[in-house]
Amino acid sequence: MADPTGLVFNVQRFSIHDGPGIRTTAFLKGCPLRCFWCHNPEGVYPRLEVQFHSSRCIGCGECARICPQGAQELLPSGERVYHRERCITCGECVEACFAESLQITGREVSVSGLLREILADRVFYETSGGGLTLSGGEPMLQPEFSLALLAACKAEGLQTAIESTLLCRWELIEAALPLTDLFMVDIKHLDDARHRAATGVSNRPILENIARLARTGKPVIFRTPVVPGVNDTPAEVGAIAAFISGLALGRPGGLKGLSYELLAFHRLAEEKYHSLGLEYPAAELIPPSKEQMAALLEAASAHLTAVRGR
Repeated sequence: MADPTGLVFNVQRFSIHDGPGIRTTAFLKGCPLRCFWCHNPEGVYPRLEVQFHSSRCIGCGECARICPQGAQELLPSGERVYHRERCITCGECVEACFAESLQITGREVSVSGLLREILADRVFYETSGGGLTLSGGEPMLQPEFSLALLAACKAEGLQTAIESTLLCRWELIEAALPLTDLFMVDIKHLDDARHRAATGVSNRPILENIARLARTGKPVIFRTPVVPGVNDTPAEVGAIAAFISGLALGRPGGLKGLSYELLAFHRLAEEKYHSLGLEYPAAELIPPSKEQMAALLEAASAHLTAVRGR
């Protein structure tokens, strides 16, 4: 029997924010969106990448000595230079760095191998109502692996969830329906031009898939990352909440099973960008205040009762 493999960048145990109960969240590499504030930049590209955490470097020079491509350099001044254009991601410098300032993000895992990791915490799922959450990136960019892992988890009696952009062919979501107990989907903006400016892609196929998903009756948690200058006004959040409310038409059970969360932008990902050799595009943004988030929650609650913010 085939044992598909996938590329993950993190397997987070004891997660409590990616669905009900205590969960294991598997983050898959690769995303079709290019949100300039992305909190997981290490998950954007579907390839192995080396992260260099300069604050951890002790200047021993072992990476420069061992790198076969000359990608690592220790200058006479003591400054460390990483020539990323020379790097072939062989991992030799990572293995030699006992200070762990160099790390590879991404590892290839098989369905059976990852399932063993997930099942190690079965007792916590059973007592809390948790299970597996597939996240990313975008899980449906690795459909064979994602669907096989969901099927394996369901065969073990685990509760399953997907965090998805829904920017994919509907047939992939349709294939995941019988294997998935809960979907979590971002709605970043309803205006197509504003969505393109913020994420690099149109929201039209996303909204079409959202409407189709809602009609299936599956439980869905909709989320809006509240980003200054993108979607942080009561009018914008209220419009999204009204859109979600409208999905109840033609849905089995109406609004039952639909809820909405507001997630406040934060700058905790800034160091990740620097470790990947990237500029941080959201460096000038100020996270929304508690008062602003409260006002946005009130605007959303006018249309929906199941609304949460964090």
